[in-house]
Amino acid sequence: MTTITYQPTDQMPAADQPAARTQNDTLKALPTTLKSEWIKLSTIRSNTAILALTIALNGVVSWAIANFVTDEGELFVDKVFAFSTLFTAVFAAVAGILIFSSEAQHGTLGPTLTARPARLAIATAKTITAAAFGAVLGAAGLAAGLAGASASDIETGDTSSILGTSLWAVLFVSLASVLGLGIGMIARHSTAAISGLLVWWLVVESLLYAFLDQRLSRLLPFVAGNGLLPLDDPAASTETLSATLSNAENALVFGGYATLALAVGTVLLCRRDNN
Repeated sequence: MTTITYQPTDQMPAADQPAARTQNDTLKALPTTLKSEWIKLSTIRSNTAILALTIALNGVVSWAIANFVTDEGELFVDKVFAFSTLFTAVFAAVAGILIFSSEAQHGTLGPTLTARPARLAIATAKTITAAAFGAVLGAAGLAAGLAGASASDIETGDTSSILGTSLWAVLFVSLASVLGLGIGMIARHSTAAISGLLVWWLVVESLLYAFLDQRLSRLLPFVAGNGLLPLDDPAASTETLSATLSNAENALVFGGYATLALAVGTVLLCRRDNN
């Protein structure tokens, strides 16, 4: 009778090697995962198209508002240049959705998770990528809006407020991209996620804002997000103005929704199968 003894090889885990990934493993995987996400972001044509459309639309809309809108009182560049940031936020949210849902929908997410099973590192890298791309979209759109508004005949206004307005607007766009990423991680289907987001943003919230008490409607996600932009309503009542949140409060409300969506999406990513 022959006894065969198996010798340990390099492919076999050591006896004291932990079965589960540690936090250090996740941190070590993050730089490589970030590089991978950047390569995907910079090589997908839709992202380039979104950036180009953002620049063109912001420039044209700001110029058109400055030249053709005459029923809003006197207009100034320091306000007009940020009006179209609302469109930029929509583009950023759609881009955030596509960062995840395009991989899940076209079957490339499974191989990614198989090759790099540190899922928390993947979620973190995608979050950083979405926030950074949103910030780039916001800054590029504001620059184009400033150029478009400056090309008109309206007065410049208070130039000292441009920097502060720009920072709040960029924050809004960046958080919108992160919110889109969270929604994409939850839905995993581009069309469903984008349709649901736009219907809620452009239809449902408009109805809720019209019928809810101002103290409640100000806590809606995109009402709070829009509050970060200089979209003053001259017809607003005293009650509406008194219920208006500050920029910091609006950022906390909108950022809370983005964080919640991202947290739910991350949990689902860590629990779902590779496919």
